[in-house]
Amino acid sequence: MKIAIVGAGSIGFTRRLVRDILSVEELQDTAFAFQDISAANLSLVATLCRRDIEANGVPATVSTGTEREPALEGADFVINTARVGGLDGFRTDVEIPLKYGVDQCVGDTICAGGLMYGQRTVPMILELVDQIERYAGTDRVLLNYANPMAMNTWAALDHSPVRTIGLCHGVQGGHHLLARLFERHVNDGRTEDDSSFRRITKADVDIVAAGINHQTWYFKVLFDGVDWADDLLELFEADPVIREREKVRIDIIRRFGYFSTESNGHLSEYLPWYRKRPDEIRDWISTDAWILGETGGYLRVCTENRNWFETDFPKWRDGPAWDFAPEKRSDEHGSYIIESMTTGRVYRGHFNVRNDGIVTNLPDDAIVEVPGYVDRNGLSIPVVGDLPLGCAAICNNSIQVQRMATKAAVTGDVELLKQAILLDPLVGAVCNPPEVWQMVDEMLVAQAEWLPQYAGEIDAARRRLASEPSLARGDTVGAVRLKTRTVEELQAAD
Repeated sequence: MKIAIVGAGSIGFTRRLVRDILSVEELQDTAFAFQDISAANLSLVATLCRRDIEANGVPATVSTGTEREPALEGADFVINTARVGGLDGFRTDVEIPLKYGVDQCVGDTICAGGLMYGQRTVPMILELVDQIERYAGTDRVLLNYANPMAMNTWAALDHSPVRTIGLCHGVQGGHHLLARLFERHVNDGRTEDDSSFRRITKADVDIVAAGINHQTWYFKVLFDGVDWADDLLELFEADPVIREREKVRIDIIRRFGYFSTESNGHLSEYLPWYRKRPDEIRDWISTDAWILGETGGYLRVCTENRNWFETDFPKWRDGPAWDFAPEKRSDEHGSYIIESMTTGRVYRGHFNVRNDGIVTNLPDDAIVEVPGYVDRNGLSIPVVGDLPLGCAAICNNSIQVQRMATKAAVTGDVELLKQAILLDPLVGAVCNPPEVWQMVDEMLVAQAEWLPQYAGEIDAARRRLASEPSLARGDTVGAVRLKTRTVEELQAAD
């Protein structure tokens, strides 16, 4: 079997995917084709993966290349992890909106940064599915990990028969958190050293979640035979650490009754209430970890990790190889989907697919994140039914901007793009229309090299910026922005 990984220069993620796949006995002769625009990153990743393969004595192989077509030729599965524009584009997604008062923690799903990220990524997605059709076949499976998940999956399914499935680990992350909360609840102060301590894992908590990517709602949470889905608030508030770290998620449970998958920082930027006043942002977030809401937190961590890896690669290379063993396998969906479609073993997970009546009070054309089953027949998705009305309304607010921004990315329609960003919940809470129009012009100019569909509009945007007074409100410091550490500072902290 051949698996192509597009954007394989992602050091940690690609290596983990390879280990996950090769932990399955029937998949251990897989031929991996790594593709990335960075030959240097490919070399580093391939070095680590080949060493792991050799140490585990499996017959898998790794080839590398900067051109996509050879990697896709004859591929059975394609995994996309590419970040179009890299950290340079990502930085403008965060820092330009900050000048206009839009303070994001991540900026890769909706909000100003995520919607512009989609403008860079969707053209690449359309090219990719066309290439898969030509070089691998229309019946192949594209597993898309790249954000913005909903927009990328939406564009792929609109424009190609390639079987595209969007994948994310948000549901699994929330599932782990629920298990931790139940463990605290049942042990009532007992420590792990106590002989009566009861360990709780994901396997002890059955969940059903549905919604859209990064705004998926746990509407069944079964533990010890009881459904806790609409009774979780007390459980969250009883944990002193969670109470301080997850204030937005807890407040959403308080207001809407249900727990949402995504981290405190992510969730805070999809809604109009928690990041619109700079002096209040700190009240809703924590700096214990970037994902809890710090300004530009993910950009900081990605920058630190890149600099750290480039300097510290010899330590990785000379360190122990990774074991390919079932117990080392992560809970990323990708390897389980490939295993199920290849061997017929049934796997249940949560996947991003076209709605088509699955969630009955969300639009049929939307991309929803819902439970489903995989085997040799492919993906089978049961009907979920209605979400609670408040949860559905939050999802619908995001879906409308995803739909508009996806179409703008395909057609190069500047006005539609600006309307989508104006309608974004957080942007609309912070900016007036003239500010949004100017902010988008500034982002178009800054990202021009990655926006081929807007080539005819960039000069006009540049002229407007030169002739109009700036509406930006300030610099790129943000409400709670931490300093990006140098390699020396990272080494001192290691």
